[in-house]
Amino acid sequence: MNDSKVLEIRNLTKDYGSKGFSTTVLKGIDLSVCRGDFIAIMGPSGSGKTTLLNILSTIGRPTMGSVWLDGKDITQIRNRELSKLRRDKIGFVFQDYNLLDTMTLQDNIALPLALNGVPGKECIERSEELAGQFGLAEHLKKYPYQLSGGQKQRGAACRALVTKPEIVFADEPTGALDSRSSRDLLECLKGVNDGGRATILMVTHDAYSASYAKDVYILNDGLIQCRISRGKDRKEFYDRIIEMQASLGGDFS
Repeated sequence: MNDSKVLEIRNLTKDYGSKGFSTTVLKGIDLSVCRGDFIAIMGPSGSGKTTLLNILSTIGRPTMGSVWLDGKDITQIRNRELSKLRRDKIGFVFQDYNLLDTMTLQDNIALPLALNGVPGKECIERSEELAGQFGLAEHLKKYPYQLSGGQKQRGAACRALVTKPEIVFADEPTGALDSRSSRDLLECLKGVNDGGRATILMVTHDAYSASYAKDVYILNDGLIQCRISRGKDRKEFYDRIIEMQASLGGDFS
């Protein structure tokens, strides 16, 4: 795998069901994610985008094909090694935050470091640095129930980034947020990506969210139908995404 490639997918296929009664959800996907990329995956309902994300993030297994991450085909390694790779090399941002209610925001952010045996002083420093970048410095001692949805999701993004993973997977990260909170989160993600501190692959149904990415891949009927790349104007990029959605039809939810 090329040194600049963080993730490489080759001929990825996924079937569900038994022999003779199976459905092919992914039909030979090829995709490369390079260091510093910010990619959005979009597609109509049932296009296979959630299945693809699950496989790439090591939650699911393909029927055929390979997924190379950190120089390893993660479809071939044992569970113990896979767990270590997931812990050290991958960050996750989920739609529903997944913060622990019994811990402060700072402890939630620092938790992956603490589990890896990182000294307490470094845990504090790294959590404070990220919290500052995501506008959360004054909320670190609060508990999740004291935070807004947008603040919780930005905290979840900090937690995903605190270990300095090779890649961050974001699954509909703005799905539970209002428009202002969505914009705040996306601006922060774009900021850390533009600063070279994160490689991001995001699945979203929302053209506005996708317009913050550098490239959008449209998945339809188990295949990548097209790629749209952003120029300097995000509004123009958004308009092109909307046009492509309209041309494909279907429910992008």
